[in-house]
Amino acid sequence: MKRLYTILTLLFLALSPVFSQVTLKVQAPSQAEVGQRIRISYVANTQDIEDFQVGSFEGFNVLYGPSTSRSSSFSMTNGRTTQSSSVTFTYTVVPIKEGTLQIPAATIMVEGKAVKSDAPDMEVLPASDYQDPQSSNQQQGGNSRQQDQQQDRSAGGQINGKDLYMTVTANRKKIYEQEAVMLTYKLYTLVNIQQISGEMPQIDGCHVQELDRAAQMSLKYERVNGRNYGTAVWKQYVIFPQKTGKITIPSITFETQVEVQNHSMDPFDIFFGGGSLSQMVRKEITTPAVEIDVMPLPTPKPDNFSGAVGKFSVSATLTPEQVNANDAATLRLVVSGQGNMKLMKAPAIRFPQDFEVYDPKENNKTSNTATGSKGTITYDYVIVPRHGGKFSIPPVEFCYFDPEQERYNTVKTDSFSLAVAKAKGHQATYTREQEDLNVLSNDIRFIKLGELTSEEKDDFFGTTNYWLTYLLFLAAFFVAFLWFRHQQKHNSNSWNAKGKKAGKVASRRLKQASKLLRQKDDAAFYDEVMRALLGYAGDKLSLPTNELNKDNVIATLSSRGVEQNVIDAFIAVLSDCEFARYAPTGDPNMAKEKIYQQASDVITQMNASLKSKK
Repeated sequence: MKRLYTILTLLFLALSPVFSQVTLKVQAPSQAEVGQRIRISYVANTQDIEDFQVGSFEGFNVLYGPSTSRSSSFSMTNGRTTQSSSVTFTYTVVPIKEGTLQIPAATIMVEGKAVKSDAPDMEVLPASDYQDPQSSNQQQGGNSRQQDQQQDRSAGGQINGKDLYMTVTANRKKIYEQEAVMLTYKLYTLVNIQQISGEMPQIDGCHVQELDRAAQMSLKYERVNGRNYGTAVWKQYVIFPQKTGKITIPSITFETQVEVQNHSMDPFDIFFGGGSLSQMVRKEITTPAVEIDVMPLPTPKPDNFSGAVGKFSVSATLTPEQVNANDAATLRLVVSGQGNMKLMKAPAIRFPQDFEVYDPKENNKTSNTATGSKGTITYDYVIVPRHGGKFSIPPVEFCYFDPEQERYNTVKTDSFSLAVAKAKGHQATYTREQEDLNVLSNDIRFIKLGELTSEEKDDFFGTTNYWLTYLLFLAAFFVAFLWFRHQQKHNSNSWNAKGKKAGKVASRRLKQASKLLRQKDDAAFYDEVMRALLGYAGDKLSLPTNELNKDNVIATLSSRGVEQNVIDAFIAVLSDCEFARYAPTGDPNMAKEKIYQQASDVITQMNASLKSKK
């Protein structure tokens, strides 16, 4: 009986963590607009639910729900099987008033215990004043006007500057030289954007750093002139002007791909696989230029000014504090703060004259922020004292300009004392002109006195050994020449072999891309398609990897006589794959299938064109 009680206790302890880990989470958008149909889901990580209750949806009109869906998964790792399951309760609702509405909490009963969800808030914007004429006959109350505006634009319709645009703002318009200014490029859209591409051009007299941002763009609603735009910060750059005066940040043209409704397609063609309800349209967005006034740093500049602009502090350590002559010590200087840290110079340190000093080793641990680089830069100075004694290293001074205080500040470390013992063994000497002269008693030998004899003259020239050495070098030259010719021929044959197998290799890569397409691995799919295209071009055109880029491919294809339309199609597919890496959240399967088919077609066309030009 006691044994049975022990087994039941252990079983209960093993199962109790499972019960305590039951959760009920809410999945709902954080923003919506009045009249927009949305889904609110309550997800439980177990199917052993005895009861489900939800509070009142105040401020919402419930159209449908709850609909229940269940899912289970099994996995085996190293012979151990794990199982997970979930139940989702989904409501379809429509907000009927603007403001901040609370999504009601839900409660489930599991093994007689109640598990309650959170009750998050949702920001509800007023309904957009604009309504697309094609959506005027839609049913009211159950359709999202914002979705109608995005989905019901025809392919022939004009996407104007009020439907899709991008703004640029500078956090400051008047700054000092070397001071950081941040530019923010923000997207406003009423249409369904799939891809965006565009980069900041080179700016004369400026150092530019791009702030890291998430790979996936998340849109947030923002009301502008009576319309609810999907907005997102697309790019942010920090710029450090290197000259004074008026600096113009040029406009940037971003190229986008917009998914629009294709109303011209015949429904029967769509049903039998002859078309699509939507198609991709290219649209360019041009941002305005920005002018910044750059003021010069105040003069006169201090002699110890490091070129740093921002806010900084310094600290230093000396390791060890006692050494022998000719042994090394390290003075570590750490500069912390924020500003133009990647552009400043290493501080100058006044070491004793007898010290041999090496160039500092720099360790940069900074990250880009809106106010410039932030973090620490460590400078390690390796020093070698050449004489015994006690030496003093004066405080290290670091002078920087603070743009907020509009003045130069100097921070300094403590001074250091270094005790140097005499070198072990023979006494060492050191001068500036003879850095490598050490331990003289070992280096200098007695001079042998006496008359010169004939044994000391050089009689190697013309001997048998001389001619044997000459012939050996000559034979080595011919061997090297023959090896070089062999390598040239081998490399030529290798490129020819690669060119013949280029089509087969590209076909294998496209098959792998097809598998990734079915597995819905978007990033791997686009990478594999690009490898197939560039790999084919490199093998077929005998281009090494370090020269494999769009410009070289275009130039080589043109020199081979390939038709311009084939070249344009090849570059277009590569561009589409690059655009897809910046696609917002979504699953445009039709776009991926289209890219896959275009890649296969363009390789076939290029292969036929290259064969015909031989």
